[in-house]
Amino acid sequence: MALLDGKRILVTGVLTDASLAFSVARLAQAEGAEVVLSGAGRGLSLTRRTARKLPGEVDVLEIDVTRPDQLEEAAAALAGRWDRLDGILHAIGFAPPACLGGDIFAAGWEDVAEAVHVSAYSLKALVAAFRPLLVAAGTSGGASVVGLDFDATVAWPAYDWMGVAKAALESLARYLARDLGPDRVRVNLVAAGPVKTMAAKSIPGFAAFEDTWAQRAPLGWDVTDAEVVARACVALLSDLFPMTTGEMVHVDGGVHAMGA
Repeated sequence: MALLDGKRILVTGVLTDASLAFSVARLAQAEGAEVVLSGAGRGLSLTRRTARKLPGEVDVLEIDVTRPDQLEEAAAALAGRWDRLDGILHAIGFAPPACLGGDIFAAGWEDVAEAVHVSAYSLKALVAAFRPLLVAAGTSGGASVVGLDFDATVAWPAYDWMGVAKAALESLARYLARDLGPDRVRVNLVAAGPVKTMAAKSIPGFAAFEDTWAQRAPLGWDVTDAEVVARACVALLSDLFPMTTGEMVHVDGGVHAMGA
């Protein structure tokens, strides 16, 4: 029996087949899940094209997480198709250029607000929109929300306000775990090491992580291997961890546990 047999999963954040979310969607399908993707704005057509590269046919919902009307419409559309939602992958993040690059003083509040809204608050907005479907899955074994993260317990070069937004995401996940636990809905994060994705390319100086991460990681690290991250996400989306919530699982080769 496959890990996700019979599960129904919404995967956000797929842009190209190099996206971490794409690897999760592909592995979820291989493990027996029905998958629906979401995309937004100018990236929606790209998500639809990339969806055709998955082994099984998938629908793509339009969800701009900053627009309550799109969240409501997407939730209604999915409720018309499925009677429950067993899992959500939150793989959404964005920060304006002023929020990145090594000068925390460069960005004004409008830019910072956008980064926090898209990268952190969106988790709450997404879960709130689909909460009835998640709760419906909770009555028959439990639902799982998994978010992709880059460990924000330390300050990273160039990451700046995106790091602050990720810290907010980590705190929010714990509060969501608290409030959704009684409904048997788990909320966890996967803190991944650097992987060559479109999102990573948009961060000034991110190549420095890619160049040195493998040297610091006790297990080594391959910046082109998204599969190791996808496996952790799929495991958390499955029933293998029925009593794990509010957790941040590191998939980084062990860098988080090292000193200098």
